[in-house]
Amino acid sequence: MSADRTCIIFYLLSTVSYFIHNGNSQEADHCFSSEFLESLSMSMKITKAGFHRDLLYSVEWGEVDHDVKALLVQKLPSGVYMDEYQLETLKHDTGLEVLLDSKVDLEAPEYLSSGFTALVFLSGKHEATVPVHGRYHRPSNSSQKWVTVEIEPPRLFLRSDQCVLPHHEATEAPCTVRNHSICSWLEILRLEDTGVVSLEIPVGDSSMILSVCVGTVLTAALSCVFLLRSIWRHGTF
Repeated sequence: MSADRTCIIFYLLSTVSYFIHNGNSQEADHCFSSEFLESLSMSMKITKAGFHRDLLYSVEWGEVDHDVKALLVQKLPSGVYMDEYQLETLKHDTGLEVLLDSKVDLEAPEYLSSGFTALVFLSGKHEATVPVHGRYHRPSNSSQKWVTVEIEPPRLFLRSDQCVLPHHEATEAPCTVRNHSICSWLEILRLEDTGVVSLEIPVGDSSMILSVCVGTVLTAALSCVFLLRSIWRHGTF
């Protein structure tokens, strides 16, 4: 009798577990249905010129009856950087939400820097304008006057407070830019490739090092002579 009771209890627990699992899957499917995923599109482009540019992101999707939050995970090469102090100011002024995964040295040249990752949160709106800056590169000993820095498209993640994602589909990442808690995000893999964007950064001519150094020293010396002469003539001792 006890064996039968054990079997019944095991059967009931299995049934409950099955319905819970399928209920969560149906909820996730309802939140991110195939029609919704097919309506998704993402674009990235770069604007402005010189060392200081803007990355323009836009994510679009069809109508949905619940709130959806988007997260872009952008890997950036050593040739560019984001200014965390500028990002903090923009967060207060425009609501831009960008979280950097590591401390960024703003003064280091490209050859002494490493790449990093930026998390761009699009909650409340589907677009963002993020400033990015080119780093100084090592001077060239050839006729090369420009270097091209390529930026790969970001990875797109979505989540909704009304969704419970299956464990095998979920990716853990910060819930918000404040990085106080971790949430489960769904990575969108079947998006049309937006392609890389690139910017050209000028590089110095190493053959001009001697002439630049000599000119700088002469200019500094002549300036000192002029100042000393003016002080000697017009100063009060």
